[in-house]
Formats: sequence, structure tokens, C-alpha cells
Amino acid sequence: MGYRLSKIYTRTGDKGTTGLGNGQRVDKDSDRIEAIGTIDELNSLVGILIAQGVPEDIETILTEVQHRLFDLGGELSIPSLEVTTSQAVLELEHQLDRLNEDLPPLKEFILPGGSLAATHCHHARTVCRRAERRVLHLARQEGEPVGENTLKYLNRLSDLLFVMARVLARVNGGSEVFWSKQR
Repeated sequence: MGYRLSKIYTRTGDKGTTGLGNGQRVDKDSDRIEAIGTIDELNSLVGILIAQGVPEDIETILTEVQHRLFDLGGELSIPSLEVTTSQAVLELEHQLDRLNEDLPPLKEFILPGGSLAATHCHHARTVCRRAERRVLHLARQEGEPVGENTLKYLNRLSDLLFVMARVLARVNGGSEVFWSKQR
């Protein structure tokens, strides 16, 4: 395979447009580019989370998530393309169930915190929720449905990131930070 980018700057976006995967040019602040950009931001946050030195099993899951998010961004860059599969959603559910298995039941709301990795995981979760909203908005605004599994994947991923944050807060004897109404 040849080089994908031989020159980083092309000057084609200097007037506020960018190219989609199908060659179409759209405004850089369009709903589609907002959704793609939020997916890209989420992918960067997952990278920051991995760089915190998370346990190997979580790193493996998050690395796969990064690949899937890159695929999802590509899916959004070509209207009508469907890349995200039901199997990808099931894989998230499997990991979610596995990681949640040993956690105590929730009786209080959790504040983002507990450790640096857990906090980064909560941050990724909130951006994942925003990505889900942006993709939903895109589908409603353009009247063109996104892939059948795209919103499901983002919804499960935010749940997985929440559970991962709970796990990461407990690494090395740490604990979660609970919200207290009586403070």
C-alpha cells in the first residue's frame, strides 16, 4: 500500500469546506463534520486514557474501540455507508457484562474522579454521549438515516466507559467518589 498522505496541507479547506469520503465538499461546520469531529475527539480521549497505563485487559478493549471509532468516522464520511455491525455492539455488551460482574451495585450517583485514569474515562464517556447526540442530530437534519448499529454502538460504548471508570477507580486499592446530597 502506498502512502495515504504525501502532503499534509492541501489548501483545499482554506475557504471553510472539507471533503467527504465520497468526494463531496461540505462546510466544516456542517452537522456531518460536527459528528465526525466529535467521534475523532472521543478517539483522542480514549488514546489519552490508554496512555494512563490502564490494566492490560482494559487497554486491549480500548484499542479495539479506537479502531472501531476510526471506522465509524469513516462510515459517517460517506453518506449511506454502513460499517458498524451488530457484532461490534454485542462485543461491547459482552465486555460491559464482564467488567460489571464484580462491581458492587450502585446506590449513589458517582462523581467523575477516583483516579486520573477513571476521570479520563468519565471524560471520554461524556464526549461519547455528545457524539451520540451529534449523530442523532445529523440523522434528523439530513433526513438520511445513519447506519442501523451506529447509535447502538455509541450508546453501549458510553455505558462501557462508565463501567470502566468504576473499575479504574478501584485499581490499586482506590475508590469511587460518590455524590452526597448531605454535604
